[in-house]
Amino acid sequence: MLDHVADLLTAVTGTPPYLVANASDAGRWRPELPLVRDVITGAGALGGIHAALAAASGAPVLCVAWDLPFVTEPLLSALLDGLAGVDACVPESGGPRGLEPLCAAYGPACRAAIEGRIARGDLRAVAFHDDVRLGTLPLARVRAFGDPARLFFNVNTPEDVERAERAWPPPG
Repeated sequence: MLDHVADLLTAVTGTPPYLVANASDAGRWRPELPLVRDVITGAGALGGIHAALAAASGAPVLCVAWDLPFVTEPLLSALLDGLAGVDACVPESGGPRGLEPLCAAYGPACRAAIEGRIARGDLRAVAFHDDVRLGTLPLARVRAFGDPARLFFNVNTPEDVERAERAWPPPG
């Protein structure tokens, strides 16, 4: 899954993505990728988004959780394109959260907003959205790239791995 997501990000951005991870062996997962560790520890996924923005030194970042095996290149390109005029572009999902903050594009203004939320103890991945100019990729547009339930299928358990393997390879 990591290989697939890294390859997609490289195809979309033209450069190898950062591998944001704190595991002691993360440097061996894909040694050719720049490894970025959390700058602010203990902040979960929000800390990971922050770490990517800090490493990007003022450039926008496209953040994709490595356990989303069915995201597509056209979806990721649309998220980057969606940054025009906003600080963050997050896809609507139709799922319980409504948005997918771990498959989104973030501009440099998000870094300070995230730092403020972390300082206040709000570690939700969407915590800073009210503090930036937020754009969304509407659900109807997301559906043009595939079924949102599949696009944002998140692998968290051994059963999820089995489901993902049965559905592999992704279409297109």
